[in-house]
Amino acid sequence: MSSSSTAPRLTSVLNPAAAVRQRFRAWWQARLPRTDTLLLTQRNIYILPTRAGLMFGVTLVVLLLASINYQLSLGYVLTFLLAGSGIVSMHVTHNTLRGLTLHLRPPAAVFAGTPALLDVTLTSAGHARFGIGLGLESSPGKAVAWTDVPEGGQSTAQVSFVPPQRGRHTVPTIQVETRFPLGLFRAWAIWRPAAQVLVYPRLEQPAAPLPPAHAVPGGPAARRSTDGGEVEGVRSYRRGDPLKMVLWKKAARTLETTGELVSRDTSASVQHQLWLDWAHCTGLAPEARLSRLATWVVAANRAGADHGLRLPGVEIAPAQGEAQRKQCLEALALWT
Repeated sequence: MSSSSTAPRLTSVLNPAAAVRQRFRAWWQARLPRTDTLLLTQRNIYILPTRAGLMFGVTLVVLLLASINYQLSLGYVLTFLLAGSGIVSMHVTHNTLRGLTLHLRPPAAVFAGTPALLDVTLTSAGHARFGIGLGLESSPGKAVAWTDVPEGGQSTAQVSFVPPQRGRHTVPTIQVETRFPLGLFRAWAIWRPAAQVLVYPRLEQPAAPLPPAHAVPGGPAARRSTDGGEVEGVRSYRRGDPLKMVLWKKAARTLETTGELVSRDTSASVQHQLWLDWAHCTGLAPEARLSRLATWVVAANRAGADHGLRLPGVEIAPAQGEAQRKQCLEALALWT
């Protein structure tokens, strides 16, 4: 039996109330549609008094009883003035979230074990909003990002979570809250984004050296300057070169300056290709092999080498650049 299946049973036995809350939370969140843009209205905003708000209410009751018992006119004035302030603060707290629009930008891919940053844009079409916090619903009160939204403007907040393993992961549920202005009430809303985060395999630490590259004859010649000042792939005209080998476009320019013709260099060129092969990682578990291959892909891209990837059932032709890096890492992340 796996640890993931035994954990809920153990929780239900040791803490039945927590198990009931967890089941209710799962049922409640399942009713919320997934969307990357959410408009907060009175239908999806919840509000309850905080501990400070409850103590404030108890204080008002004590003041009212004392005013009735001792017939204190100023006591009545103070009690109802504070009660009115509390009621007004409740409406201000609720209106701080009502009418706010949340939009999640497409999250970038990350490696397993590293934080995935979620950029949330908050837009207010009306008045300014203050003291708005965003965090993960699974960990309330921890790593909450606080921000203010100007009147008729936008603000950006970042929420992060650490994906434990490779693959595509749905963005966890986000909670937006506020206690503005007096902290007597807490208004919050639950948001289930529809976006997914692509998680690459965890990088190997320490990194293993790259496998040797293989020379492939007949590859394209590298056009770089040599010590003599020539450019490989192009050379000066030699007696006996056929006319079809002369580069006439370059000749028109060189004749004006040096008066020399240039020809194509048809000498055999050698291209080095680096294959990152599943078979190169013998003796490792499948996930450890994927981690080593992902580390090699990052190292080969950093070195600017042509590299290809071979997995059971998957082969990516050698190339280089950011597109090749993303293609190889995505294949490793989604391999089954």
